[in-house]
Amino acid sequence: MLAIELLTRIPRPSLHEEPAIEHVEAWAAGHGFELRQDAARNLVVRVPATAGRESASTVILQGHLDMVCERRPDSPNDPAEGRIALLRDGDWLTADGTTLGADNGIGVAATMALAEDASLQHGPLELLMTVGEEVGGEGVGASGLDPSLVTGTTLLNLDRRRTAR
Repeated sequence: MLAIELLTRIPRPSLHEEPAIEHVEAWAAGHGFELRQDAARNLVVRVPATAGRESASTVILQGHLDMVCERRPDSPNDPAEGRIALLRDGDWLTADGTTLGADNGIGVAATMALAEDASLQHGPLELLMTVGEEVGGEGVGASGLDPSLVTGTTLLNLDRRRTAR
């Protein structure tokens, strides 16, 4: 199962990301990756460099774990409960009667997929997964990030909103 498909089964409304945090913790442990968490509940998963790339600069890949959980009143699906019915239309993935959670599940899934792909050459990576980004606020998510959690000098934010197709 693709990482993004698995994330659609995990309830992760803003400020209630515990199931998603537990999923990332188990995933990191299963791959032998170091994981740290700050007081704001943000996570950093450290992925070692591939052979020969150990001296490369550490790159931080950032996405957020929470999502907007909206649904049509008549929909039996509820993203706040981890019930998102996926619909495929060619290369497009959408949801039936609810938000999909691609903002920013796709960023989190992409970082995890990159870390798992043994065919990719990369320097050290830090997968920064923040929480509460859909609601924001002082001390929440990136605004509450403990800077000592990351050591990289380059950060790529993988949070992107798409326009209607």
